Amino acid sequence: MPITVHFATNRVVTGAAEDWRSYGNGMGGPGPADIVYATAFVNETSLTADTQGAITRIQDVSRGGFSDQAIGDLQDGGRNVLVFIHGFDNSFEAAITRAAFNRDWFAASRLEEADTSVVAFCWPSLGKLLTLPVLWGPYKSDQVMAGRSALHLMSFLANLQPIIEAARAEGRRVFLVAHSMGHWALQAALDAWFHAGNGDAVLFDEAFLAAADEVYDSFDYPLLGRLSGLGRLAAHISILFSNADLILSVSAALNGVRRLGQEGPHARFDTGRFPKAKFSMVDCGGFRDYTFDPASSHQYYRRSLAVRALITGTMARSRIA
Repeated sequence: MPITVHFATNRVVTGAAEDWRSYGNGMGGPGPADIVYATAFVNETSLTADTQGAITRIQDVSRGGFSDQAIGDLQDGGRNVLVFIHGFDNSFEAAITRAAFNRDWFAASRLEEADTSVVAFCWPSLGKLLTLPVLWGPYKSDQVMAGRSALHLMSFLANLQPIIEAARAEGRRVFLVAHSMGHWALQAALDAWFHAGNGDAVLFDEAFLAAADEVYDSFDYPLLGRLSGLGRLAAHISILFSNADLILSVSAALNGVRRLGQEGPHARFDTGRFPKAKFSMVDCGGFRDYTFDPASSHQYYRRSLAVRALITGTMARSRIA
């Protein structure tokens, strides 16, 4: 059976929106009505690798909001909901298939709570890895695009809010998984959310921040800046980090500041600032139950069976009181 991935994207669409090859690396129009919402189907036989052509079809395309079919599946589909924000070096096809991989890998735990309907936000990454001799170009382009996606991602979250509330009224849970540079987009969207006058709204039972390519003191910012306001949208936050993450070591050198996903947040041991009832600090640096190399060291949240078990176990326990 194909894997269903509902998605929204602010990528420019150069052809028919039903053709996955139409989704380019540039950014579409600036308004909420310019965001494309649709449903993709991913061939499950391709789940061992990010192979081109894994998306078999796209349907239920609309602009500015989810289709009735997608809304029904997310709020009435009988499953918990997984919201995924991808990171650096993800083409459109890679971002959508990665969302499908995560859904199936978490479901493989056989925990009912980890068998989810997935919805992804796809921002316009170039899909180019850091390569010598030019390191800064593709990375900086992605960082700029992630930051410029603030209003689009905020609009996506606003459109999700009534769907989430309806799903939760049916006893469902909602999880956020952000990876890598997806946190750069997330912090910008949170800043936009609160500056637009939006208030507290518990969108997520649990927010998993995995290998965050974001400044290490992101939770220190005043007036709900950067990630400091996430606790007002998430009942609980799990921060996954690894000092063995070789990609983030490069990112720290390029940016001149430590990343949140390397050793966790500033003052992470201060339970006054990070109460255990609200935050979990998950050090993943010691896990080696997967083929370890520079690329996989940044993908431990899905490559390591042990880390996946930690995530799915938390999914099973997380419930808003």
